[in-house]
Amino acid sequence: MKIAIVGASGAVGQEFLRILEQRDLPIGELLLFGSQRSAGRVYKFRGKDITVKLLQHNDDFKGVDFALTSAGAGTSREFAETITRHGAVMIDNSSAFRMDADVPLVVPEVNPEDAKNAPRRIIANPNCTTIQMVVALKAIEQVSHIRRVHVSTYQSASGAGAAAMDELVEQYAELGAGKEPTVNKFAFQLAYNVIPHIDVFTDNDYTKEEMKMFHETRKIMHS
Repeated sequence: MKIAIVGASGAVGQEFLRILEQRDLPIGELLLFGSQRSAGRVYKFRGKDITVKLLQHNDDFKGVDFALTSAGAGTSREFAETITRHGAVMIDNSSAFRMDADVPLVVPEVNPEDAKNAPRRIIANPNCTTIQMVVALKAIEQVSHIRRVHVSTYQSASGAGAAAMDELVEQYAELGAGKEPTVNKFAFQLAYNVIPHIDVFTDNDYTKEEMKMFHETRKIMHS
């Protein structure tokens, strides 16, 4: 089996790499792809050095069985055709295709059968908060139909990627040294703080993050 990781140097890409290392999957070849900034980096996998290739519109995905992509919605949209052209199944971690009618939105513990109907050879996975919620909701729904869910989430800096985690660590160090914290990735200081707002507001006064959970939950649970 030939596997590709797109966005290999990011926080999620590194987690892909770590989990594939742990699992006993019959991977004959692993390809790593990234941006100009990360191309050329070298990572170890099962004792071998693998160099990150620059993601380009070419035939690099020929022979790939599955491509795990986590490089942002814009990159996913731009390269979806390139990745799937030769038959690879693209399993996408971004928000790019989640609500497309012809792209299944899958949580394996909840709706694995949906993955079999992927006419564009793209399978999306949901927002992180949706994933953990629907696993619990599935069990309850089997007992009694759910009419409404009230949700509070407390989300970590890691949800915004490696740069966000670096900023949080930097802020703790700066505050510990009596300095003003650096604020770039977030609108406000995140260290020792909780920001009661994630993503941008929509016309109904809910944020995009909140509406993602609303729409994705219905799609996954066919409810």
